[in-house]
Amino acid sequence: MDLHTALLVPHVAAGALGLGLGPVAMLLPKRLDRHGVVGRLYVAVTVVMTTSALGLVALAPRRLWGFAIIAVATLVTALAGAALARRRPRGWLPVHVRLMSASYLSFVTAFLVVQWSSPLAWLLPTLVGSPLIALAVHRLPAAARTAGGGPRRSPSPAGATG
Repeated sequence: MDLHTALLVPHVAAGALGLGLGPVAMLLPKRLDRHGVVGRLYVAVTVVMTTSALGLVALAPRRLWGFAIIAVATLVTALAGAALARRRPRGWLPVHVRLMSASYLSFVTAFLVVQWSSPLAWLLPTLVGSPLIALAVHRLPAAARTAGGGPRRSPSPAGATG
């Protein structure tokens, strides 16, 4: 197996998984652990997809340089969104939704660009997705849009001081 194929196979598999997992994570109830499990799996496949994308770009930089931009944007937004979900600082949830959704838009953009040779493939996901992300954030409960969550803490034993 040549290097191109060795990079392309996990790239396509991770890309397909990410395209499937994104909507699942978006639709699952957020207070249940299933959302967190799917979200962590989404971030893991994002790491595989983006690192393999950067490897593919390195093999043909003149032809694929635009995909390096998408790969980096996808990785940064997914990792930042995941980090916010772990730390939960004040007002974290709207930012988390925006970041994770933006990473998914990058998946969709890359997929469309590969499948459709129109310049619209670069624009449509953002033109359609951005208002949908804004609507999703607007639909968050008011308390979730402004309240802090604080870091996750294990319950303390009864009578413990702290």
